[in-house]
Order: sequence, then structure tokens, then C-alpha cells
Amino acid sequence: MTDLSTTYLGLKLKNPLVASASPLSKKVETARRLEDAGISAIVMYSLFEEQIIHESLELDHYLTRGTDTVAEALTYLPDAGTYSLTPEKYLDQVSALKKALKIPVIGSLNGISKGGWTKYARRIQEAGADALELNLYYLATDPGLKSNDIEDDQVELVREVKSAITIPLSVKISPFVTSMANFAKRLVEAGADGLVLFNRFYQPDFDLDELEIVHSLDLSTSAEIRLPLRWISILHGKVKADFALTSGVHTATDVFKSMMAGAKVVMLASGLLSGGEQAPGLILSEMGWWMESHEYKSIQQMQGSMSQGSVREPSAFERANYMKVLGSWKELP
Repeated sequence: MTDLSTTYLGLKLKNPLVASASPLSKKVETARRLEDAGISAIVMYSLFEEQIIHESLELDHYLTRGTDTVAEALTYLPDAGTYSLTPEKYLDQVSALKKALKIPVIGSLNGISKGGWTKYARRIQEAGADALELNLYYLATDPGLKSNDIEDDQVELVREVKSAITIPLSVKISPFVTSMANFAKRLVEAGADGLVLFNRFYQPDFDLDELEIVHSLDLSTSAEIRLPLRWISILHGKVKADFALTSGVHTATDVFKSMMAGAKVVMLASGLLSGGEQAPGLILSEMGWWMESHEYKSIQQMQGSMSQGSVREPSAFERANYMKVLGSWKELP
């Protein structure tokens, strides 16, 4: 019988299928059904830096309102200092999932700047999370902001979050980095135990009739797997981190490609939203059949087997491949 088990962030998982951060983790019943369907771990929907800061500012407004009216008003409440706040609903959901599920639960923080909000990493740990995913979702629009400044700040943020927790930390990053290999190395040196490749940026569209910006969420397709597949293949063996591939995983074939590139797990969101709760079972069934027919005994056996360091033509992952692809085009008769 084939062994589908893997490890990620020190966690022993029954297979490489992890439910990515999405609305699917907002209901315990849904998460339990995903577990029953074969999902091996679940990443909570993200708690955003903006949400934490907003709650802090809102409470600050109500605690300080009226303190300038009369001198005695200053004695309404004692100085609370830095407010120990967090969206309690999020922490309650982490605790609820941990109580209801047997599979690991990974918390998710989405932020970009250093500051007091990062102490909520520890609050998520205290709520029972087995690991934490820090999502560095950021779009630099200021022409005066230098790329090295952005990367330096993100590396320091990883270091700050890691210092606040004892559970494993993964970092979900964007593909829009000038020197991806160096940036990945710096994140690991700052404390990242794993790297999730890549963030999926949602692009706005225009409504030409209403002259308004339209926000739409388009689910991924398997074609989108190529970008993270390429970079995991390049980084495997060069950067000491557990890699998770996300964006474009819908089929057993997508899973195998990810494993052979060097990923420890794949993370599904669109695949679950479009395929339904039966999707994990179908993928796992096909995985078992394919591995037996191709004489693979375990997932570990294939991990990294198609990475840059393992293939005959490693330059295929680099610029040489660009020329070959362009030269392969044949004009239709």
C-alpha cells in the first residue's frame, strides 16, 4: 500500500493536501467535513493587521471620548497603556477548530508593518494553533519606496513575529521580488520554518458603463501552478525550509508535480471552492492509483525528484528555457 504521509513545519500529516486560508475555515462543521474528506491540515482564514489596528483605535476612541471636557473627566478610567486587544471571534474560532478536529490547525496573520499588532501571533498560539502562517500581502505603489527597504522591513517583521511564538512559522510571499532566492534565504535566516509560494493577487477590473472599479474573485486554474512550481524547483535544496505550493492545485497531477518540485504540501482553496467537499477524496483516490501503477511506494520518494538540482537540464528552469520556448513556436500552415 502506498504511503501518502508527509511532514510540514514539523507536523506529521497523513497526506500533502492542506486546506489553504479561505472562508471554508469560518465554520466548524465545514472544517470537520473537510477533515472527513481527507484534508490533512487546515489554515485559518487570515486575521488582518488592519482589523487589529481598527479595533484598537475604536476602543481608544471610546475610552478617551470626553476626557477633555472637564478636568475631572481625566479620572473616568485609569491609563490602560497599550491595549491588549484582538478580534476575539478569530481566537474563539481557532480554539473551536482545535477542539473539533484531529488534524493540525494553522493560524494566519496578514500584515506588513512592524508594531504592537504582532503580539497577536502569541495570542493565536495560546488559542491552540499548531503553527502560524504570516501572509506578506503587499503592493508597493509609492515610487519613492525602494525595493530593498520593503524587503528589509518584511524580514524584520518575520523576525519580530518569530520571537513572539514557539510554534513553527511559515511565511507566504509574493512572486514580485527582484531576487527571489536571496529573499527566501533571508526570511529563513530571520526565523521562517517554511515558505508558502505564492500569494495570489486579485486584480480589479473596470465597469465601463458605471465607470466604477469592479472587485471580483476569480478562482484559479491548474495553469497557474507553473510559477510556484518553477520557484520551488529552483529553491529546493538551496534554502532550508519546508515549501508549500499554493495557487492552481486542482488535480492529483498538480499534487505530484508539486511534490516532485520539492514541496512538502499543497494548499487548496479554489480547488475546494469549485470542486466541493468531495474534491480531496477524489484527488487522494487518483493519487493512490497513479502511485501504485508507477511503482511509487511513498510521497517522500518523489519529493524533490524534479527539482533543479535533480534533473539533467537544470538550465531549463532559468533563462535558457525562455529562448527555447520562443523558438518552439510554429506558425500554422
